[in-house]
Amino acid sequence: MSPVEVGILALAAMIGLIYAGLHVPIALALTSYVGVWLVRDSQLLAGRMLAIAAEEAISSYIFGVVPLFVLMGLIVSEAGLGRDAFDVAARAFQRIRGGLGIATVAANAVFAAITGISIASAAVFTRIAVPEMRRAGYRARFSVGVVAGSSVLGMLIPPSLLLILYAVLTEQSVGTLFIAGIIPGLVLALAYSIAIVLLATYAKGFVGDVTRTDLPKLTAGETVVKLLPITVLIGLVLGGIYGGIFTPTEAGAVGAFGAIVIAFVRRRLSLRKLWKITVETGHITASVLFLIIAASMYSRMLALTGIPQALTTWITHADLGITVFLVLILAIAIVMGTILDSSSILLVLVPLALPILTTFGVNLIWFGILIVIAVEIGLLTPPLGLSVYMIHSTLQDRSVSLNGVFAGAAPFALVMLLVLAIVFLVPQLALLLT
Repeated sequence: MSPVEVGILALAAMIGLIYAGLHVPIALALTSYVGVWLVRDSQLLAGRMLAIAAEEAISSYIFGVVPLFVLMGLIVSEAGLGRDAFDVAARAFQRIRGGLGIATVAANAVFAAITGISIASAAVFTRIAVPEMRRAGYRARFSVGVVAGSSVLGMLIPPSLLLILYAVLTEQSVGTLFIAGIIPGLVLALAYSIAIVLLATYAKGFVGDVTRTDLPKLTAGETVVKLLPITVLIGLVLGGIYGGIFTPTEAGAVGAFGAIVIAFVRRRLSLRKLWKITVETGHITASVLFLIIAASMYSRMLALTGIPQALTTWITHADLGITVFLVLILAIAIVMGTILDSSSILLVLVPLALPILTTFGVNLIWFGILIVIAVEIGLLTPPLGLSVYMIHSTLQDRSVSLNGVFAGAAPFALVMLLVLAIVFLVPQLALLLT
Protein backbone atom coordinates (compact mmCIF):
# COMPACT_ATOMS: atom_id res chain seq x y z
CA MET A 1 0.00 0.00 0.00
CA SER A 2 1.09 3.57 -0.65
CA PRO A 3 1.58 5.94 2.31
CA VAL A 4 -1.57 7.85 1.39
CA GLU A 5 -3.62 4.64 1.39
CA VAL A 6 -2.17 3.74 4.79
CA GLY A 7 -3.14 7.18 6.07
CA ILE A 8 -6.72 6.86 4.79
CA LEU A 9 -7.07 3.43 6.41
CA ALA A 10 -5.64 4.81 9.67
CA LEU A 11 -8.19 7.65 9.65
CA ALA A 12 -11.05 5.24 8.93
CA ALA A 13 -9.85 2.90 11.69
CA MET A 14 -9.59 5.79 14.15
CA ILE A 15 -13.14 6.97 13.45
CA GLY A 16 -14.41 3.39 13.71
CA LEU A 17 -12.68 2.84 17.06
CA ILE A 18 -14.06 6.11 18.45
CA TYR A 19 -17.62 5.23 17.38
CA ALA A 20 -17.10 1.79 18.94
CA GLY A 21 -16.48 3.50 22.28
CA LEU A 22 -12.67 3.47 22.59
CA HIS A 23 -11.27 6.52 24.37
CA VAL A 24 -10.21 9.18 21.88
CA PRO A 25 -6.52 9.50 22.93
CA ILE A 26 -6.07 5.72 22.87
CA ALA A 27 -7.63 5.53 19.40
CA LEU A 28 -5.38 8.35 18.16
CA ALA A 29 -2.20 6.82 19.62
CA LEU A 30 -2.97 3.28 18.45
CA THR A 31 -3.80 4.17 14.85
CA SER A 32 -0.82 6.56 14.69
CA TYR A 33 1.56 3.82 15.84
CA VAL A 34 0.21 1.27 13.37
CA GLY A 35 0.18 3.86 10.56
CA VAL A 36 3.84 4.83 11.07
CA TRP A 37 4.77 1.15 11.38
CA LEU A 38 3.17 0.33 8.01
CA VAL A 39 4.63 3.37 6.24
CA ARG A 40 8.19 2.84 7.52
CA ASP A 41 7.94 -0.96 7.70
CA SER A 42 9.65 -0.87 11.09
CA GLN A 43 8.00 -1.44 14.45
CA LEU A 44 11.10 -0.11 16.24
CA LEU A 45 11.15 3.12 14.22
CA ALA A 46 7.44 3.65 14.81
CA GLY A 47 7.94 3.29 18.54
CA ARG A 48 10.86 5.72 18.60
CA MET A 49 9.08 8.35 16.48
CA LEU A 50 5.99 8.28 18.66
CA ALA A 51 8.07 8.35 21.85
CA ILE A 52 9.78 11.50 20.58
CA ALA A 53 6.39 13.00 19.75
CA ALA A 54 5.14 12.25 23.27
CA GLU A 55 8.22 13.82 24.83
CA GLU A 56 8.10 16.99 22.76
CA ALA A 57 4.31 17.44 22.79
CA ILE A 58 3.96 18.89 26.29
CA SER A 59 7.48 20.12 27.04
CA SER A 60 6.57 23.75 26.31
CA TYR A 61 6.22 26.28 29.15
CA ILE A 62 2.86 27.35 27.76
CA PHE A 63 1.19 24.12 28.93
CA GLY A 64 1.38 25.45 32.49
CA VAL A 65 -1.62 27.58 31.55
CA VAL A 66 -3.91 24.52 31.40
CA PRO A 67 -3.94 23.51 35.12
CA LEU A 68 -3.85 27.15 36.24
CA PHE A 69 -6.98 28.22 34.35
CA VAL A 70 -8.75 24.97 35.29
CA LEU A 71 -7.92 25.59 38.96
CA MET A 72 -9.11 29.19 38.74
CA GLY A 73 -12.39 28.14 37.13
CA LEU A 74 -13.15 25.49 39.75
CA ILE A 75 -12.36 27.82 42.66
CA VAL A 76 -14.43 30.64 41.15
CA SER A 77 -17.36 28.22 40.97
CA GLU A 78 -16.84 27.26 44.62
CA ALA A 79 -16.60 30.93 45.69
CA GLY A 80 -20.11 31.68 44.45
CA LEU A 81 -19.16 34.42 41.98
CA GLY A 82 -21.58 33.01 39.42
CA ARG A 83 -24.51 33.54 41.79
CA ASP A 84 -23.40 37.13 42.45
CA ALA A 85 -23.29 37.88 38.72
CA PHE A 86 -26.75 36.37 38.26
CA ASP A 87 -28.24 38.31 41.20
CA VAL A 88 -27.10 41.64 39.77
CA ALA A 89 -28.13 40.78 36.19
CA ALA A 90 -31.56 39.48 37.27
CA ARG A 91 -32.41 42.81 38.84
CA ALA A 92 -31.05 44.77 35.90
CA PHE A 93 -33.21 42.92 33.33
CA GLN A 94 -36.28 41.90 35.35
CA ARG A 95 -38.61 44.41 33.65
CA ILE A 96 -37.82 43.09 30.17
CA ARG A 97 -39.91 40.24 28.79
CA GLY A 98 -37.76 37.15 29.22
CA GLY A 99 -35.57 39.19 31.55
CA LEU A 100 -34.35 36.28 33.71
CA GLY A 101 -33.26 34.48 30.54
CA ILE A 102 -31.28 37.55 29.46
CA ALA A 103 -29.87 37.79 33.00
CA THR A 104 -28.63 34.19 32.71
CA VAL A 105 -26.89 35.01 29.43
CA ALA A 106 -25.36 38.19 30.86
CA ALA A 107 -24.17 36.42 34.02
CA ASN A 108 -22.71 33.58 31.94
CA ALA A 109 -20.84 36.11 29.80
CA VAL A 110 -19.31 37.66 32.92
CA PHE A 111 -18.61 34.24 34.42
CA ALA A 112 -16.93 33.22 31.15
CA ALA A 113 -14.43 36.04 31.57
CA ILE A 114 -13.01 34.35 34.67
CA THR A 115 -13.40 30.69 33.71
CA GLY A 116 -12.45 28.77 30.59
CA ILE A 117 -14.71 25.73 30.83
CA SER A 118 -18.26 25.48 29.42
CA ILE A 119 -19.09 22.46 31.55
CA ALA A 120 -18.37 24.46 34.73
CA SER A 121 -20.75 27.20 33.60
CA ALA A 122 -23.45 24.63 32.83
CA ALA A 123 -23.16 23.07 36.29
CA VAL A 124 -23.11 26.39 38.16
CA PHE A 125 -26.05 28.06 36.41
CA THR A 126 -28.21 24.93 36.46
CA ARG A 127 -28.18 25.25 40.25
CA ILE A 128 -28.55 29.05 40.28
CA ALA A 129 -30.65 30.20 37.33
CA VAL A 130 -33.02 27.30 36.64
CA PRO A 131 -34.75 27.33 40.08
CA GLU A 132 -35.19 31.12 39.90
CA MET A 133 -36.66 30.95 36.38
CA ARG A 134 -39.01 28.13 37.35
CA ARG A 135 -40.28 30.08 40.39
CA ALA A 136 -40.93 33.07 38.10
CA GLY A 137 -43.13 30.94 35.84
CA TYR A 138 -40.74 30.05 33.01
CA ARG A 139 -41.23 26.68 31.33
CA ALA A 140 -38.79 23.99 32.38
CA ARG A 141 -37.54 23.31 28.84
CA PHE A 142 -36.86 26.96 28.17
CA SER A 143 -35.09 27.44 31.51
CA VAL A 144 -32.64 24.60 30.94
CA GLY A 145 -32.25 25.59 27.29
CA VAL A 146 -31.10 29.10 28.24
CA VAL A 147 -28.50 27.66 30.61
CA ALA A 148 -27.31 25.15 28.02
CA GLY A 149 -26.99 27.78 25.30
CA SER A 150 -25.31 30.46 27.39
CA SER A 151 -22.87 27.99 29.00
CA VAL A 152 -20.93 27.70 25.74
CA LEU A 153 -19.89 31.35 26.08
CA GLY A 154 -17.18 30.06 28.41
CA MET A 155 -15.28 28.56 25.50
CA LEU A 156 -15.44 31.67 23.31
CA ILE A 157 -15.07 34.63 25.67
CA PRO A 158 -11.49 34.60 27.02
CA PRO A 159 -9.88 32.97 28.87
CA SER A 160 -10.85 29.79 27.02
CA LEU A 161 -9.34 26.34 27.40
CA LEU A 162 -10.28 25.52 23.79
CA LEU A 163 -8.53 28.60 22.43
CA ILE A 164 -5.42 27.67 24.45
CA LEU A 165 -5.52 24.18 22.96
CA TYR A 166 -5.97 25.55 19.44
CA ALA A 167 -3.07 27.96 19.98
CA VAL A 168 -0.82 25.06 20.94
CA LEU A 169 -1.86 22.97 17.94
CA THR A 170 -1.34 25.79 15.44
CA GLU A 171 1.54 27.63 17.17
CA GLN A 172 -0.49 30.84 17.36
CA SER A 173 -0.43 33.46 20.12
CA VAL A 174 -2.74 32.64 23.01
CA GLY A 175 -3.17 36.34 23.78
CA THR A 176 -4.14 37.16 20.18
CA LEU A 177 -6.71 34.35 20.14
CA PHE A 178 -8.14 35.59 23.42
CA ILE A 179 -8.55 39.08 21.96
CA ALA A 180 -10.10 37.63 18.79
CA GLY A 181 -12.76 35.83 20.83
CA ILE A 182 -14.09 38.95 22.55
CA ILE A 183 -16.30 40.44 19.81
CA PRO A 184 -17.71 37.10 18.53
CA GLY A 185 -18.45 36.15 22.15
CA LEU A 186 -20.31 39.39 22.75
CA VAL A 187 -22.15 39.02 19.41
CA LEU A 188 -23.26 35.53 20.46
CA ALA A 189 -24.46 36.81 23.85
CA LEU A 190 -26.39 39.62 22.11
CA ALA A 191 -27.90 37.17 19.61
CA TYR A 192 -29.04 34.93 22.48
CA SER A 193 -30.65 37.91 24.22
CA ILE A 194 -32.51 38.98 21.08
CA ALA A 195 -33.69 35.39 20.54
CA ILE A 196 -34.96 35.23 24.15
CA VAL A 197 -36.99 38.44 23.73
CA LEU A 198 -38.46 37.19 20.45
CA LEU A 199 -39.32 33.79 21.94
CA ALA A 200 -40.86 35.40 25.04
CA THR A 201 -42.97 37.65 22.79
CA TYR A 202 -44.07 35.25 20.05
CA ALA A 203 -43.66 31.77 21.58
CA LYS A 204 -45.21 32.16 25.03
CA GLY A 205 -46.20 28.51 25.07
CA PHE A 206 -42.52 27.57 24.94
CA VAL A 207 -41.20 30.28 27.28
CA GLY A 208 -44.07 31.04 29.62
CA ASP A 209 -45.94 34.33 29.93
CA VAL A 210 -43.59 36.03 32.37
CA THR A 211 -42.16 39.45 33.17
CA ARG A 212 -40.77 39.51 36.69
CA THR A 213 -40.68 42.78 38.62
CA ASP A 214 -40.83 41.58 42.24
CA LEU A 215 -37.13 41.11 42.97
CA PRO A 216 -35.95 43.45 45.73
CA LYS A 217 -33.55 46.14 44.63
CA LEU A 218 -29.90 45.93 45.57
CA THR A 219 -28.32 48.93 47.23
CA ALA A 220 -25.27 50.48 45.65
CA GLY A 221 -23.12 48.94 48.38
CA GLU A 222 -24.57 45.45 47.84
CA THR A 223 -24.00 45.75 44.09
CA VAL A 224 -20.37 46.75 44.61
CA VAL A 225 -19.80 43.87 47.05
CA LYS A 226 -21.18 41.36 44.52
CA LEU A 227 -19.38 42.73 41.47
CA LEU A 228 -16.05 43.82 42.93
CA PRO A 229 -14.45 40.33 43.21
CA ILE A 230 -15.43 39.46 39.62
CA THR A 231 -14.16 42.81 38.35
CA VAL A 232 -10.85 42.39 40.18
CA LEU A 233 -10.29 38.92 38.74
CA ILE A 234 -11.16 40.01 35.20
CA GLY A 235 -8.81 42.97 35.58
CA LEU A 236 -6.01 40.75 36.89
CA VAL A 237 -6.28 38.10 34.17
CA LEU A 238 -7.37 39.88 31.00
CA GLY A 239 -5.95 43.29 31.89
CA GLY A 240 -2.59 41.74 32.66
CA ILE A 241 -2.49 39.84 29.36
CA TYR A 242 -3.68 42.68 27.12
CA GLY A 243 -1.57 45.22 28.96
CA GLY A 244 1.55 43.16 28.36
CA ILE A 245 2.24 42.88 32.08
CA PHE A 246 2.50 39.10 32.01
CA THR A 247 2.06 36.08 29.75
CA PRO A 248 -1.15 33.99 29.62
CA THR A 249 0.55 31.34 31.78
CA GLU A 250 1.48 33.92 34.39
CA ALA A 251 -2.03 35.37 34.13
CA GLY A 252 -3.42 31.94 34.97
CA ALA A 253 -1.22 31.79 38.07
CA VAL A 254 -2.24 35.29 39.19
CA GLY A 255 -5.91 34.53 38.53
CA ALA A 256 -5.80 31.22 40.41
CA PHE A 257 -4.11 32.86 43.40
CA GLY A 258 -6.62 35.74 43.32
CA ALA A 259 -9.54 33.29 43.21
CA ILE A 260 -8.13 31.38 46.21
CA VAL A 261 -7.77 34.60 48.22
CA ILE A 262 -11.31 35.73 47.35
CA ALA A 263 -12.78 32.32 48.20
CA PHE A 264 -11.01 32.25 51.59
CA VAL A 265 -12.02 35.84 52.40
CA ARG A 266 -15.64 35.01 51.62
CA ARG A 267 -15.34 31.83 53.73
CA ARG A 268 -16.41 29.67 50.81
CA LEU A 269 -13.20 27.61 50.76
CA SER A 270 -11.52 25.40 53.34
CA LEU A 271 -8.23 23.53 53.13
CA ARG A 272 -10.12 20.29 52.62
CA LYS A 273 -12.15 21.75 49.73
CA LEU A 274 -8.98 23.26 48.25
CA TRP A 275 -7.35 19.84 48.29
CA LYS A 276 -10.34 18.25 46.55
CA ILE A 277 -10.36 20.99 43.91
CA THR A 278 -6.61 20.58 43.39
CA VAL A 279 -7.03 16.83 42.84
CA GLU A 280 -9.89 17.46 40.39
CA THR A 281 -7.68 19.98 38.57
CA GLY A 282 -5.00 17.31 38.27
CA HIS A 283 -7.47 14.83 36.79
CA ILE A 284 -8.74 17.33 34.21
CA THR A 285 -5.21 18.47 33.32
CA ALA A 286 -3.96 14.90 32.92
CA SER A 287 -6.80 14.04 30.55
CA VAL A 288 -6.20 17.18 28.46
CA LEU A 289 -2.43 16.60 28.23
CA PHE A 290 -2.95 12.93 27.33
CA LEU A 291 -5.16 14.12 24.47
CA ILE A 292 -2.46 16.55 23.34
CA ILE A 293 0.22 13.83 23.37
CA ALA A 294 -1.99 11.53 21.30
CA ALA A 295 -2.81 14.37 18.89
CA SER A 296 0.92 15.06 18.41
CA MET A 297 1.43 11.41 17.43
CA TYR A 298 -1.54 11.61 15.09
CA SER A 299 -0.22 14.82 13.48
CA ARG A 300 3.17 13.23 12.77
CA MET A 301 1.54 10.16 11.29
CA LEU A 302 -0.55 12.34 8.96
CA ALA A 303 2.50 14.28 7.81
CA LEU A 304 4.38 11.02 7.16
CA THR A 305 1.58 9.54 5.05
CA GLY A 306 1.24 12.69 2.94
CA ILE A 307 -2.53 12.96 3.32
CA PRO A 308 -2.57 16.77 3.89
CA GLN A 309 -0.47 17.30 0.75
CA ALA A 310 -2.72 14.95 -1.22
CA LEU A 311 -5.80 16.82 -0.03
CA THR A 312 -4.25 20.15 -1.00
CA THR A 313 -3.50 18.83 -4.49
CA TRP A 314 -7.00 17.41 -4.83
CA ILE A 315 -8.67 20.67 -3.78
CA THR A 316 -6.47 22.63 -6.22
CA HIS A 317 -7.06 20.29 -9.19
CA ALA A 318 -10.77 19.86 -8.49
CA ASP A 319 -11.10 23.65 -8.40
CA LEU A 320 -13.17 23.45 -5.22
CA GLY A 321 -11.57 26.47 -3.62
CA ILE A 322 -10.67 27.04 0.00
CA THR A 323 -14.18 28.33 0.83
CA VAL A 324 -15.75 24.95 0.10
CA PHE A 325 -13.05 23.25 2.17
CA LEU A 326 -13.68 25.57 5.12
CA VAL A 327 -17.43 24.93 4.99
CA LEU A 328 -16.76 21.19 4.83
CA ILE A 329 -14.41 21.23 7.84
CA LEU A 330 -16.85 23.28 9.90
CA ALA A 331 -19.73 20.97 8.95
CA ILE A 332 -17.65 17.94 9.96
CA ALA A 333 -16.83 19.63 13.30
CA ILE A 334 -20.53 20.17 13.99
CA VAL A 335 -21.38 16.56 13.12
CA MET A 336 -18.50 15.21 15.22
CA GLY A 337 -19.89 17.22 18.13
CA THR A 338 -22.73 14.69 18.31
CA ILE A 339 -20.33 12.02 19.62
CA LEU A 340 -17.12 13.73 20.82
CA ASP A 341 -16.13 16.40 23.30
CA SER A 342 -14.81 19.72 22.00
CA SER A 343 -11.13 19.11 22.77
CA SER A 344 -11.13 15.79 20.93
CA ILE A 345 -12.69 17.36 17.83
CA LEU A 346 -9.98 20.02 17.71
CA LEU A 347 -7.25 17.42 18.17
CA VAL A 348 -8.61 15.27 15.32
CA LEU A 349 -9.47 17.98 12.78
CA VAL A 350 -6.87 20.73 13.24
CA PRO A 351 -3.76 18.63 12.41
CA LEU A 352 -5.53 17.41 9.26
CA ALA A 353 -6.66 20.87 8.13
CA LEU A 354 -3.65 22.95 9.21
CA PRO A 355 -1.30 22.23 6.24
CA ILE A 356 -4.11 22.97 3.79
CA LEU A 357 -5.10 26.20 5.56
CA THR A 358 -1.47 27.31 5.59
CA THR A 359 -1.03 26.53 1.90
CA PHE A 360 -4.05 28.63 0.95
CA GLY A 361 -3.08 31.46 3.30
CA VAL A 362 -6.13 31.26 5.57
CA ASN A 363 -5.89 33.48 8.66
CA LEU A 364 -5.46 30.95 11.47
CA ILE A 365 -6.74 33.33 14.15
CA TRP A 366 -10.05 33.74 12.29
CA PHE A 367 -10.30 30.01 11.63
CA GLY A 368 -9.66 29.32 15.31
CA ILE A 369 -12.73 31.33 16.30
CA LEU A 370 -14.80 29.59 13.61
CA ILE A 371 -13.79 26.07 14.62
CA VAL A 372 -14.43 26.80 18.32
CA ILE A 373 -17.96 28.04 17.56
CA ALA A 374 -18.57 25.00 15.37
CA VAL A 375 -17.45 22.45 17.94
CA GLU A 376 -19.38 24.23 20.68
CA ILE A 377 -22.60 23.75 18.69
CA GLY A 378 -21.99 20.05 19.24
CA LEU A 379 -22.30 20.57 23.01
CA LEU A 380 -26.00 21.30 22.47
CA THR A 381 -26.89 18.63 19.90
CA PRO A 382 -27.94 14.99 20.38
CA PRO A 383 -27.04 12.25 20.92
CA LEU A 384 -24.01 13.36 22.98
CA GLY A 385 -24.22 17.03 23.87
CA LEU A 386 -21.95 17.25 26.91
CA SER A 387 -23.45 20.49 28.25
CA VAL A 388 -26.91 18.96 27.98
CA TYR A 389 -25.83 15.84 29.86
CA MET A 390 -24.15 17.96 32.55
CA ILE A 391 -27.31 20.06 33.00
CA HIS A 392 -29.54 16.98 33.16
CA SER A 393 -27.32 15.29 35.74
CA THR A 394 -27.11 18.48 37.86
CA LEU A 395 -30.81 19.34 37.59
CA GLN A 396 -32.77 18.71 40.76
CA ASP A 397 -36.10 18.70 38.91
CA ARG A 398 -36.27 15.11 37.61
CA SER A 399 -39.49 15.84 35.71
CA VAL A 400 -37.35 17.35 32.92
CA SER A 401 -36.17 14.56 30.63
CA LEU A 402 -32.93 14.49 28.68
CA ASN A 403 -34.92 14.99 25.48
CA GLY A 404 -36.57 17.99 27.12
CA VAL A 405 -33.18 19.60 27.75
CA PHE A 406 -32.18 18.97 24.12
CA ALA A 407 -35.47 20.50 22.94
CA GLY A 408 -34.90 23.57 25.08
CA ALA A 409 -31.35 23.97 23.77
CA ALA A 410 -32.36 23.61 20.09
CA PRO A 411 -33.19 27.33 19.47
CA PHE A 412 -29.84 28.34 20.94
CA ALA A 413 -27.97 25.84 18.76
CA LEU A 414 -29.66 27.50 15.75
CA VAL A 415 -28.58 30.93 17.02
CA MET A 416 -25.00 29.65 17.29
CA LEU A 417 -25.22 28.40 13.72
CA LEU A 418 -26.36 31.87 12.61
CA VAL A 419 -23.49 33.55 14.48
CA LEU A 420 -21.04 31.05 12.93
CA ALA A 421 -22.28 32.11 9.47
CA ILE A 422 -21.95 35.79 10.39
CA VAL A 423 -18.35 35.42 11.61
CA PHE A 424 -17.57 33.34 8.51
CA LEU A 425 -18.92 36.06 6.20
CA VAL A 426 -17.51 38.97 8.25
CA PRO A 427 -14.00 37.92 9.36
CA GLN A 428 -13.33 41.38 10.82
CA LEU A 429 -15.56 40.50 13.77
CA ALA A 430 -12.77 38.17 14.91
CA LEU A 431 -9.84 40.22 13.62
CA LEU A 432 -10.83 43.80 14.46
CA LEU A 433 -9.16 43.94 17.88
CA THR A 434 -6.10 41.92 16.87
